[in-house]
Amino acid sequence: MEHIKKQAWGDRIFDITIYTILTIITLGTLYPLIYIVSASLSDPMSIVKGEVWLLPKNLNLDAYRKVFQNSDILMGYRNSLIYLVVGTTINIVMTTMGAYALSRKDLKGRNVLALIFTFTLLFNGGLIPTYLVFKNMLGLYNNLWVMVIPSAISVWNMIIMRTYFQTAIPNELHEAAFIDGCNNIRTLVSIVLPLSMPIIAVMTLYYGVAHWNSYFTALIYLHDSWRQPLQMVIRSILIQEDMYAMAGGEGESIVEQLLLIEGMRYAVIVVSSIPMLLLYPMVQKHFVKGVMVGAVKG
Repeated sequence: MEHIKKQAWGDRIFDITIYTILTIITLGTLYPLIYIVSASLSDPMSIVKGEVWLLPKNLNLDAYRKVFQNSDILMGYRNSLIYLVVGTTINIVMTTMGAYALSRKDLKGRNVLALIFTFTLLFNGGLIPTYLVFKNMLGLYNNLWVMVIPSAISVWNMIIMRTYFQTAIPNELHEAAFIDGCNNIRTLVSIVLPLSMPIIAVMTLYYGVAHWNSYFTALIYLHDSWRQPLQMVIRSILIQEDMYAMAGGEGESIVEQLLLIEGMRYAVIVVSSIPMLLLYPMVQKHFVKGVMVGAVKG
């Protein structure tokens, strides 16, 4: 009995320690998010004075008004949503087909193909050669496709999905499908995909976040301002506001303009984060299962 009591007491201490650590990590993760939202709703002077800690101080929506008065914000939202939807669709299709092919043991030369794919994780052609190839040879410059085609597949994500196909989909299902007369495409569409929603949800989130946050490709390959994604539009607005403030503005003091810009910095973070915050709950149900099965087993 004493041994059982000691063991139970030890388990309680362990549980308390784990929950305490997780609580600290959770608070450390949530606080920056809460602070950004509170700062975006607070008076800029309160932010500069350091009076904003958790809740908004002297509620002020001027930063949001200033952000949404700029028509470029809606244009950037539209462009980013287009790149997100088109790009993620291409990503999922390409990754799924590549992962399924590499997961099939009857594919001749699959180890060589896997080696070729893995090679691209270690080496690339460099920025300038890549730029010349995209612009001069492929015509991927200043158009929609330059934002989605070069990133059509992530080898790392394909390896994760291949592992899922190999470990979570019984090989007997493939054999039964082939006996019934299904080919590989029919097997993939009718059997494999319906059983692969967890890993597809994970890949959708990974690719979606990457497309939404992408700015470097647009910075290098997009020339027209009306094609720019939201991240580049926000960058341009903040740079313009900074220059406007330093020039003295029109009827407003430099201090007032700088304070407004301070509030805008937090407002644009909130505005640009909303779509991804809405996307995660939609795939959260499958997220943990997909990550664990796709990345740990095998």
